[in-house]
Amino acid sequence: MSVNTEQELEYLKQVSDVVAITLREMCDYAKPGMSTKHLDEYGYKIMQQHGAIPAPYKLYGFPGWTCISVNHVVAHGIPSEKVILQEGDLVNIDVSAELNGYFADNGSSFILGKDIYGLGPLVEVSKMALQHAIEQLTDGVKISVIGGVIEAEARKNGFRVIRNLVGHGVGKSLHEAPHEIPCFCDHSNADCFRKNSVVAIETFISTHARYVDQLNDGWTLFAPSGSFVAQQEHTLLITEDKPVILTAKNEIF
Repeated sequence: MSVNTEQELEYLKQVSDVVAITLREMCDYAKPGMSTKHLDEYGYKIMQQHGAIPAPYKLYGFPGWTCISVNHVVAHGIPSEKVILQEGDLVNIDVSAELNGYFADNGSSFILGKDIYGLGPLVEVSKMALQHAIEQLTDGVKISVIGGVIEAEARKNGFRVIRNLVGHGVGKSLHEAPHEIPCFCDHSNADCFRKNSVVAIETFISTHARYVDQLNDGWTLFAPSGSFVAQQEHTLLITEDKPVILTAKNEIF
């Protein structure tokens, strides 16, 4: 969406604060031995306290309030009593919500407890890639350029990017134009970011895989060949200068 009034911006800030606070609190609350269903219910209570509605459930009928993905599951992980968090797990929590007719999206991967499997560098590169992308994000910059920044950071550190998961526009719905903001330089995409538009920039940094597959449940996306993927995501307002990180209450960096 394009923000045209102070009221629109205020509504976006409100919903962005809710998803950022929810994500931050969920990451802090997660502990080994906890089910992802329990963690999901905890996040839902926070959203309820702020009057927000989980977007995946509202829009798509997703069987959970948030998406919680563990280890080789990359995205859209369904919260379950059967999935028990373990020390050293690579955990991704993706929170999106609607409040007053406006939407925001915030996601983060982290290692639960000790870094048993040596995935710390993967998580750190996913953060650095998003930070560097945001530093270059301004009015008139091509979408392909931002994708190239993310991919360059991954390759420099010996990792790859997932090519079939993308960022997107957000605002009056969860997914809006631009519908694809990839993690690589797509030379066929000549579109540019525009002042006052709202976008969710996502980094999907992978140990080996370039693409994810979907399980038969119709939701869960996983990395084949034993790959791990770390994702970071912020909702941002594009300006003539540096973008405004609307979900800044969750400090990814």
